[in-house]
Amino acid sequence: MTASVRIALDAMGGDHGPETVLSGAEIALGRHPDITYVLYGDEPRLKQLLEAHPKLAAASRVVHTEVVVGMDDKPSQALRRGRYKSSMWRAIDAVKVKDADAAVSAGNTGALMAMANFNLRTMPGISRPAIACIWPTLRGESVVLDVGASIGATSKSLVEMAVMGSAMARVLFDIENPSVGLLNVGVEEIKGVEEVKEAARILRDEDWGVNYHGFVEGNDIGAGTVDVVVTEGFAGNISLKTAEGTAKQLASYLRAAMGRSLRARIGYLFARDAFQALKEKMDPRRSNGGVFLGLNGIVIKSHGGTDAEGFASAVDVAYDMVRYELLARIEKSLVGHAASAAPVPQPVGVEGQS
Repeated sequence: MTASVRIALDAMGGDHGPETVLSGAEIALGRHPDITYVLYGDEPRLKQLLEAHPKLAAASRVVHTEVVVGMDDKPSQALRRGRYKSSMWRAIDAVKVKDADAAVSAGNTGALMAMANFNLRTMPGISRPAIACIWPTLRGESVVLDVGASIGATSKSLVEMAVMGSAMARVLFDIENPSVGLLNVGVEEIKGVEEVKEAARILRDEDWGVNYHGFVEGNDIGAGTVDVVVTEGFAGNISLKTAEGTAKQLASYLRAAMGRSLRARIGYLFARDAFQALKEKMDPRRSNGGVFLGLNGIVIKSHGGTDAEGFASAVDVAYDMVRYELLARIEKSLVGHAASAAPVPQPVGVEGQS
């Protein structure tokens, strides 16, 4: 581990471009002074913006790139047009060649996953990568994966996600033995598709180093029933977007209710601290930063439409993943299972001995 945490930023990614990326990077730098950045993007524009961020400029190196991956570009198009030349590719490649410890981008999710998978490849023992997010719950926070890396999942990939999610929870939440649940349509063992039921059997019967809780339902995610919720990408992405939309809906209802009458406005003044605490808890920016798990490198996806504070949260996640050696923990879990699953050599008898 180097003295500093080196983070490569796709400075051109996201809906709001480098202004938000640089502002967010500076906020994260204030929280973690041992970060150094490599900024990939339009060098003249970035250097001009850095004049307003002297502390960030002192901790950053700018690398010019010619291509920006559009938010609407198809992954195949992004790979053909942006490989080797785009800010997104160069940030990922910096991780591959050990010029950075992690990459962060607010750019096109499909393109980022395609480039990361193509360039970094999956870790030994992992069949496909997954996107993991941090989910606020009634008990604190949980890790939920996959939230959109791929559609569908085999029993093997669900088990792999359980191992990776468990390692991530250990890093983020400092829990020695985090509980893991498989998202299902019911908690009974007979319910669900065959892949989910087979993954449950494997986690129960084989030693994967996972504290398997059992099946959980959709309402268990927000309740914090388990520390890690495992599902395939289609259901995970819908769950994530539904939760984000519900949070915005509730916030809108509360604002409307608080301004409806003089009595309501007076009541808000007395309960302002409580409402502020609720606002912070429901703020999606605090949980911004999806982790691409299963790759030979750390890549973090920020929401494209987030603001500077949200992007800073994504950088915070990257920092924690590096500083607490997420990849090494995942590899240790996979190697540990392989060792435990290997057949025990039997002593070979010698002819003539009893």
